[in-house]
Amino acid sequence: MDRIAKLAQLIASEYDERVVVCCVLKGGHQFFSDLIRYMKKTLNKQGKTVPMTLDFIRVKSYENDKSTGNVHISMTEKELAELKGKNLLLVEDIIDTGNTMKRLLETLAKYDVKSIKVASLLLKKTPLSCGYVPDYVGFAVPDLFVVGYCLDYNDIFRDLDHICAISDVGKAKYAIQHTAP
Repeated sequence: MDRIAKLAQLIASEYDERVVVCCVLKGGHQFFSDLIRYMKKTLNKQGKTVPMTLDFIRVKSYENDKSTGNVHISMTEKELAELKGKNLLLVEDIIDTGNTMKRLLETLAKYDVKSIKVASLLLKKTPLSCGYVPDYVGFAVPDLFVVGYCLDYNDIFRDLDHICAISDVGKAKYAIQHTAP
């Protein structure tokens, strides 16, 4: 929580006008909630709280512990168009390879957003990284598949209060099994 409070201070110091704080669901929910709670108590450089609008977007690109290469975004064309001219802060749970976030940012840039910044609780140190680094990072983590604090493995383990790595045995036990047609 100390690190999230410090991120809230840093973020608040950089905004003097309304920002749309957008939670990337599902994994970013807990971090988003805690970050917003701290931001509401934090003053910017003008000595005021940052005016915020809260929004949510669902982005999915994983099955088991592998990226599918496809990025599915839940916002409609109309909802995306409403971001025009606004400051947008995306709140994400983890940047793994960075490919999903790069694709999301490319999509959002088409809608003439005034500014886009990304806050991620975790940044994975992996050789598979495309080199993308978010504007705000809570912690760097090793190249392991982590769960808990709303991070999941096939929608399991979101309810853990802590973050931990899932073992290969755990991955096998909770893997999605596909059957041939």
